[in-house]
Amino acid sequence: MAKSLYLLLCCSAASATMLVNAQNRPAVGKMKISDSLRIHYVEEVVVSASRTAESILKTPVTIESLNPSFFRNTATPSFFDGLENAKGVQMLTPSLGFKIINTRGFANTTNVRFSQLVDGSDNQAPHIGAPIGNALGPGDLDIERVEIIPGTSSALYGLNAINGLANFITKNPFTATGILFQQKTGVNHVGETGSKATLFTEYSFRVAKKLSDRFAFKLNGTFTKGTDWKANNMDDLNPTANLALGIAGGINNPAYDPVNGYGNESSNRRTLTLNGKRYVVARTGYNESELTDYNIQNLKADLGLSYRFNPQTTMTYTYRFADLDNVYQRANRFALKDYILQQHAVDFKNDFLLFKAFVTAENTGQSYNLRSAAENLDRRFKSDDQWYADYTTAFNNAFAASGSDVIKALNQARTLADMGRLQPGTAEFKNVLKQLADINNWDQGAALRVRDKLVHAEVQSDLSKLLGSRFKEVTGVDLLAGLDYQSYIIQPDGNYFVNPASGRTSDTFSYGKTGGFLQAGKDLFDGLLKVSATIRIDKNDYFEMKYNPRLTAVLSPFINQSLRMSFQSGSRFPSIFEAFSNVNSGGVKRIGGLKIMSDGVFENAYLRSSIDRFQAAVTADFNNGMTVAEAIEKEKVLLVKNYYTYLKPEHITSFEAGYKAFFLKKALQLDADFYFNRYNDFIAQVEMNVPNTTVQEQIPAFLNNRSQQSRYRMYTNSRSVVYNFGGSIGASYFLGQHYQIAGNVSYAKLSRTDYNDGFEDGFNTPEWIANFSFGGTQVFDRLGFNMTYRRQSGFYWRSFLVNGEVAAYGTVDAQVNYDFFREKLTVKVGATNLLNRPYYSFLGGPSIGGLYYTTFTYSL
Repeated sequence: MAKSLYLLLCCSAASATMLVNAQNRPAVGKMKISDSLRIHYVEEVVVSASRTAESILKTPVTIESLNPSFFRNTATPSFFDGLENAKGVQMLTPSLGFKIINTRGFANTTNVRFSQLVDGSDNQAPHIGAPIGNALGPGDLDIERVEIIPGTSSALYGLNAINGLANFITKNPFTATGILFQQKTGVNHVGETGSKATLFTEYSFRVAKKLSDRFAFKLNGTFTKGTDWKANNMDDLNPTANLALGIAGGINNPAYDPVNGYGNESSNRRTLTLNGKRYVVARTGYNESELTDYNIQNLKADLGLSYRFNPQTTMTYTYRFADLDNVYQRANRFALKDYILQQHAVDFKNDFLLFKAFVTAENTGQSYNLRSAAENLDRRFKSDDQWYADYTTAFNNAFAASGSDVIKALNQARTLADMGRLQPGTAEFKNVLKQLADINNWDQGAALRVRDKLVHAEVQSDLSKLLGSRFKEVTGVDLLAGLDYQSYIIQPDGNYFVNPASGRTSDTFSYGKTGGFLQAGKDLFDGLLKVSATIRIDKNDYFEMKYNPRLTAVLSPFINQSLRMSFQSGSRFPSIFEAFSNVNSGGVKRIGGLKIMSDGVFENAYLRSSIDRFQAAVTADFNNGMTVAEAIEKEKVLLVKNYYTYLKPEHITSFEAGYKAFFLKKALQLDADFYFNRYNDFIAQVEMNVPNTTVQEQIPAFLNNRSQQSRYRMYTNSRSVVYNFGGSIGASYFLGQHYQIAGNVSYAKLSRTDYNDGFEDGFNTPEWIANFSFGGTQVFDRLGFNMTYRRQSGFYWRSFLVNGEVAAYGTVDAQVNYDFFREKLTVKVGATNLLNRPYYSFLGGPSIGGLYYTTFTYSL
């Protein structure tokens, strides 16, 4: 229904282009590309670094400001894709439909340490605690600029912005009016083995009208359709499981666990005694491509109504809507189906007061967990107990008949145990998969059924203006203060969340915090030195008050040069999933780390990492002639009692220094930064098992038997103090009025004290990322072009889905554009990954090939 309404809206808007006389062209249409872009840059004003307008040259922290000229010339199909080329930015690609931004390390596909705002309003999916790419953000036609702050911004924003923050600033309907329509047509999966080339399409529109000096509106919409990148990595994640028995990893390994195969993970394995030896055996599972169709169909729309009480005072109401069909990755891979996000936001601002309030609602629709679907497809055909019994019998028979050929017997045992298994593509398989996708219990089905809301309100005041002009004249101090409140309101579903107080699904519960900041700044020595100090205080429902200061200094010894330095701290409160999750998946219970959720688990558990070592040692001893009882007694010293405890907020202390300058009549621009971060109480997950006995002597035997222990994955805090450091440098040079050469290089390094204790977190960041581009505007008449080369080094990826090395890669993006009919029609022809060399941006995700596209943008 929602999609039908949206398509009707698109058609109506397209028809309106024939009827509306757009007397004012959009701002982007009026801008002369031949204007001196370098002068525009040095005079640019940004607002995100200090929550107040200031020159980009004198910001106290590193900030990347990407303006309309950047988006117009970038060699990517969308402005959001182009952010990957900004200095210090790492981009992960879980899907063709969206990407995930990160800066300065500890990246993952659910990036709770990086905040993403649209006109100052957080656009996260509440239950995830992080944005799903640009799903609820602006489209290409409405973006004015993007400001990215790499590094912690918690002292000012208090939004868990530990790694960084991006603020997407949209066009003002009072000044950017008119009608725009954009059509993208592309093709991907070109030359891909086992797949044919597929079509990608996207339609967007923007209608903005100033109806009077007081009232203006804008309406935007985007509809995207295509075939997603495919996750088809078949490398074995468990190659050493039977290596002691002479069986290497791969398809002959009875514990074979391909990266993008599900239902054969650790919880789907058993150790079987076969012909007097103990083998690790996994159920067969299914490949990802057999569990989802990879069809993308995403739409989003927004409506903005703005009213001016006077030239300085404006109130704006914005409604945003998104409906997603995509593949998404957390600890598991999910097929998002009819996943709906909505946001209502109200802003009131004048020259000394800003009030903002929004509510974001989330409904996961018909989404489902691919791993749980695979596990329960296998169990629908045959229970685990029955399958392993059949496998054992079939092996013994095949081994006797094959003349002691172990590999042949293992493969025949699987074939016989799998007889009658549901076959992908059949009507029966599709029907059972559909049933599982609607069962909201991951031990029996795969449905993701979450409904929740995020409510936020804040007020900010320029106290130096509120106190009158005399205050600023006497003191020279700029004072800024703000207060905010936000709360997650969760409707328990009985699988993902339960009410921690009552345990009932009918009772909603909330998780909120209140905070505020005070900032003072002053120019000294006739503007030579600018200093500021900020203090922020936050109180969460379940944690003590947290204090986070920020001290900054900007020295401007010469015209068009500045040195900046900052010291600040930040706190990250656990997301609602880290705090309150209650998921039972594959026999492993994922429970939030708050005491109200997990009371008793930490006190009675043993670390899963030690249990794995213990079980492997017992198996090796048995295969070398010991009895199981003798092996357990010998190896029980390997078992480690859990020493983690209930969840606390994460804390970062950060130092940063930077330099920005313009030379050669502002033709050459340089920006460099260095940072050092110290993390305390780093939040991640630890697997631990609780033996189903309280008799001390029996515990080792119970921990050697998977059926006699309860398995948990707990959110907790690292005992290690974690450090990371790095820096980046960027430069651009304008060759006259028409050409620009630009490049940037970023370095990031993890340095930590590690107890080697099973604590799971991932830095997940390449040491080196580099971007180099060459482009031109109005090269011949109205012709422009850009070519970008991006290179990143290999790195180790750690997550609960998969661990391993991500290979280094380099890609070439290119585009050519031309303005027709005095900028009423712009045509852009381009390609990302022009050479079509597939790569992975992270493990577990899709293989990314070339995308070749054409974009038509019409202006009326």
